[in-house]
Amino acid sequence: MGRARWHSTSPMTPPAVDTGFYILLVDPTGYQQAALLQALAIEGLVVYTVGSVTAAWACLTGRLPHLILLEASLLGASSFDFCQQLQQGLETQSIPVLFWGQGQAQGDRLQAFAVGGADYIPKPYWPAEVVARIKLQVARRETQQRLQTRTQKMIANHSPSPLLANLQRALHQQTLRLKEQNDRLQQEIDERQEAELALRQEQQKSEKLLLNILPEAVVEQLKQFQGSLAERFDDATVLFADIVNFTPLAAQYSPLELVNLLNQIFSAFDRLAEHYHLEKIKTIGDAYMVVGGVPVARPGHAAAVADMALAMHEVVSEFSHNDRTPLQLRIGINTGSVVAGVIGIKKFSYDLWGDTVNVASRMESQGQPGKIQVTETTHHRLADRFEFQPGPEIPIKGKGPMKTYYLVGRL
Repeated sequence: MGRARWHSTSPMTPPAVDTGFYILLVDPTGYQQAALLQALAIEGLVVYTVGSVTAAWACLTGRLPHLILLEASLLGASSFDFCQQLQQGLETQSIPVLFWGQGQAQGDRLQAFAVGGADYIPKPYWPAEVVARIKLQVARRETQQRLQTRTQKMIANHSPSPLLANLQRALHQQTLRLKEQNDRLQQEIDERQEAELALRQEQQKSEKLLLNILPEAVVEQLKQFQGSLAERFDDATVLFADIVNFTPLAAQYSPLELVNLLNQIFSAFDRLAEHYHLEKIKTIGDAYMVVGGVPVARPGHAAAVADMALAMHEVVSEFSHNDRTPLQLRIGINTGSVVAGVIGIKKFSYDLWGDTVNVASRMESQGQPGKIQVTETTHHRLADRFEFQPGPEIPIKGKGPMKTYYLVGRL
């Protein structure tokens, strides 16, 4: 712990002129990004790295560094104590200390300056930004040293006061130039931060739009590019519903009135799907399709679909024809395995395929107005919690007669 190490650039790094300026980097993690160290080396800045405050003090007993880069967030309070002790030492008080850390908390930054820190570099950082800040401190220190040397010579030689006035003017001008450079650097940092914020906001808008099209689990899969976008689910419950006599009903409304009516009905269904944690698949005309147990497997999906089917009948009964006759639904439900995913490259949508889907569609298309027709598989899954009535046997292509039941309500 605390062993110092010199950093050397890789063979791919262009040779840099040694400026004689060396930096002490206090890094308790023992790791810094190569890009930053390479950028410092190109500028001719030699970096000497230690892993603890104790090791840093040991280095200060020999050759004093020209600048210290001090990790704030990982060292905690000891980093601020270390900086404060440097400011109290006659030989070390002139060494600029640059803190770097996460810096989200305002108190961390204020404390860094309160103990005598020259600057605070927030993470994440750009290597070019760190180099620019260091070069600014280098320029300040070199200017101060030159002025101090010239002032000492002037005092030793009993220089006349006009020379002192010239020195003061030169110092003032140099201070103004350094301030201008610092202001430009801060402006660039602010512009980059604004650009990053705008980019994050656009990404959030895009993701929100995508979540209105695809299930959240599928969006995450798309973002991470994890495998195929089609997946088999061995246990799912599919519901189809359509409005009875929709075609003659449509003739009674203007196109705008018809779309408005469907929007109100299907929006109510969407809220039910969200309430029962089910996944809406699509609407086609007056048909509405929803599934339970997809795209994230969950227990109790069949009961959730049954509860939604009962609630859909209650919701649609609140709407009526122009002649005030209540609307009716035909609903079909089936349980089994499905394949779900996204196919195609344009205008893609999340969809289901498989025999379970086809049978659920037949339960709806061959059902009775105002009733919920389910397969024997779904009935077997829910018989202990819901009330059923026997339904007719329905011929299913490729399967023959299939026994059905009518879902009436909860027990």
